[in-house]
Amino acid sequence: MDIRALLRALRRSWWIVVLITLLGLGVGIFVTVRTPPTYASSVTFFVKTPTSGTDSALSGDQFGQKRVNTYVQMMSSDRLAAAVATAAGVDLTPAQVVSQITARGDLNTVLLTATVTDSSAERSLALATALSTEFVKYVAELETPPDADAPTVYLVVTAGPTLNPVPISPKPLLIVGLGALVGLVLGLGLAILRDILDTSIRSAEALRSISQVPVLGVISSDGSTKKPPLLVDRSPRSPRAEAFRQIRTNLQFVNVDSPLRVLVVTSSSAQEGQSTTAANLALTIAETGRRVLLIEGDLRRPKVAEYLGLEGSVGLTNVLAGQVDVKDVLQPWGHGNMTVLPSGSIPANPSELLGSHSMKRLLDSLKKSFDIIIIDTPPLLPVTDAAVTAVFADGAVVIVRHGKTTRHQLTMSLRALDAVGAKILGTVLNMSPAKGVDAYASKSGGYYFKEDTSGRGTLESTIDALPASRHQADETVPAGGKVATSDAFAASINGAGDPGHGGDALVASGHQGQPQGVNGSRSSIKRSGLRRPGS
Repeated sequence: MDIRALLRALRRSWWIVVLITLLGLGVGIFVTVRTPPTYASSVTFFVKTPTSGTDSALSGDQFGQKRVNTYVQMMSSDRLAAAVATAAGVDLTPAQVVSQITARGDLNTVLLTATVTDSSAERSLALATALSTEFVKYVAELETPPDADAPTVYLVVTAGPTLNPVPISPKPLLIVGLGALVGLVLGLGLAILRDILDTSIRSAEALRSISQVPVLGVISSDGSTKKPPLLVDRSPRSPRAEAFRQIRTNLQFVNVDSPLRVLVVTSSSAQEGQSTTAANLALTIAETGRRVLLIEGDLRRPKVAEYLGLEGSVGLTNVLAGQVDVKDVLQPWGHGNMTVLPSGSIPANPSELLGSHSMKRLLDSLKKSFDIIIIDTPPLLPVTDAAVTAVFADGAVVIVRHGKTTRHQLTMSLRALDAVGAKILGTVLNMSPAKGVDAYASKSGGYYFKEDTSGRGTLESTIDALPASRHQADETVPAGGKVATSDAFAASINGAGDPGHGGDALVASGHQGQPQGVNGSRSSIKRSGLRRPGS
């Protein structure tokens, strides 16, 4: 993982880092509050040996330094502890007293410091006071020879006993800081681990690297994505509308020598947005004046008719079964060049119907009436409907949902299409967040997506259908081979939806009028006037 991937992981999971850090901070505070305070009292002894003369003083000092180490060990004596407890008048066992006494000898000196700790400040001082007298007696008794009246070494109290009024533990800053530090480290580790274990696709770069096919577009997701799920004419300059125009442009240049006539839109699993993408793409292509047929090829859980507000009980399945003629079930939508063929009755054998010769003959006949046919199909992994349908198409587009579709799922889906010899035109990254670490759109690009506030009104116009061979006139390919969109005119016109069909809340930006006729091979523009707000 490089530094950029690490930073992206931290930005994506910052809330985990903050949460675990706060949790560690809380644990530190809890430990500090729940830990009883400990007080310390200390006393310092001077080890003295009788000497006379310089040489005797030097040897006596060396002898005293060696004795200090011995006296440090004697502080843990049970005999001494019992005497201290009795003298202090505390109800503690010798073992408890020993556990509360620590001693150390200062290096290269004859000083010995003993410290007594206890949860009670008064008891700590009482034990230290008793120790200062009892230890002196204990050493004097041990250092007095049998035939002598005075000890050869004796102790003198030089400091204390002194009580430290500030508890030596707990140390709030240390414990709370340590808890926060441990929480921070754990949070960072969990954030990195979460990113490593996350196999979902979250960027166009990752999608292109895994699929090895072009990424036709990235569709952002915002608060208005689900209500309604299709593009709305109220936001013709929204980032989502522009994303579908980019997909439209890229599809036109996938194979310029062989125009795209039949397109299958599918995905790896459910809830990835293939139906809404297919419908929006059909609407966007219809903006250019091309005759578009949207076939609801999901015969298991059809959604297109529901999205468009059409009757879907009779449609494709009934045509394939020979029950009705296709002309009787085609439903024009809005005032534009878009026609919808609903799924019809739910069959018992969807895969067999979609892969039948009847389906192929139906598509061949419909090509004569429409410039492009878009087929919405079920996901590739659960069923084979999309794979068998893609055999009859000029290509397939696989929809990948940001943060949901995994690398393994996408790989298996592409293998399913390769197995039947279907041509994969590219992929679309759907529901990419509009903000945050995974946001795809440039922040500076938002200038072009703002609604018109100039007060100049909008141009109401219609575009006549172009011949199939001239539909690429409004698209340009810049130097470098990258596909770019030239939809300035299409974005500047704002047609009216058909209230009678409920389409005004679903139609993409652009015209929705009927063709006004064709003048040679060029499109004719009918200028119907300017409309200002409030007029």
